[in-house]
Amino acid sequence: MVQLRFDENKCLACETHDCLTRCQYMQMDLSTAKQEMEKIIQGRDSPVLRDCVTCYACEEYCTMGNHPFYLIVSRQEELDILPLPAPLVKRGVQMAIPFRGAPRIEPIRGTALNMGAFSMLAKSVQGRLFEGVTLMSTDSRKMFHYFCQLMYLHFGRISVINERLEKTIGMIAAHGADEVVHFHDECYGTYTSYTGAFGIDVPFKSTHLFEFLYERLNAMKGEITPLNYKVAYQRPCSSRLSSDKHLFVDKLFDLIGVEHVKREFVDSNALCCGSTIMGQKREGSRRFCLDLQKKNIDDMQAAGAQLCVFNCPACMQTLGKPVAQSGIMPIFMSDLCRLAIGEKTP
Repeated sequence: MVQLRFDENKCLACETHDCLTRCQYMQMDLSTAKQEMEKIIQGRDSPVLRDCVTCYACEEYCTMGNHPFYLIVSRQEELDILPLPAPLVKRGVQMAIPFRGAPRIEPIRGTALNMGAFSMLAKSVQGRLFEGVTLMSTDSRKMFHYFCQLMYLHFGRISVINERLEKTIGMIAAHGADEVVHFHDECYGTYTSYTGAFGIDVPFKSTHLFEFLYERLNAMKGEITPLNYKVAYQRPCSSRLSSDKHLFVDKLFDLIGVEHVKREFVDSNALCCGSTIMGQKREGSRRFCLDLQKKNIDDMQAAGAQLCVFNCPACMQTLGKPVAQSGIMPIFMSDLCRLAIGEKTP
């Protein structure tokens, strides 16, 4: 049975409790944050368990190398404090059951690109940047064979992840790829941050998509035409699980000749797209979500962004249309990089 590696003594000895005092959605001073973390550690109810918007940011803010967000979600499940209404949780858990039917495993030599549950975005990972890379993807009937399951952190159902994850890891490993590049931050965070926090073995090398793109583009530097756009980046919540890879956003932008505009809600101060908040049980969640989206878009406009760059499909689905309606073009990072070497994109 897997178990969270959370050091209570480290947490109690922390002098800043940045995990809660830096939260952009709960206003909490140091004294209150200390009290509430003690409650959570002890398995008691806390307003934190009810007010958490599941944005993952506390994983990045923690200065002690601990895992406060995973602890919060674990306590939500233990105390049956669901972030979402019970019918939505039940439907969501049933929706993504993997391995219905026998998975087909074909050997992969070299590098594989894991699309997770986003096979429909395969057109965004074509062309010269992805030459020699085998797409690890499935058809619509079996799309959850490679689904990392980390989505259930937003549902307060950490047990579902732990029940399914090791089989998914086994499925990916069975292909025998030397390296697995993960299209989505959520997948990369699963096989690096989450598995490390729960002591789950991962027998393959994981690479973040942005690091892969940077290495490929760097090798093609002479073929890059600077794009000269002003761009904003919508950082997804799951990027908080791989904050050491966030630097590749600016490295890529510099390489392809775009200006990353100066914004308020950027990097560690990034705001959630709101996709996981809309259906939450908190009072006024819809209004809260719409206000959040407006803050994001107003911030992009004020900074003079021409493009909004996404990596998370959920962020694109949530913000893509309102961003476009504001006069800013939404685009995936992979497509932006392909433009820089003269390729047409979807």
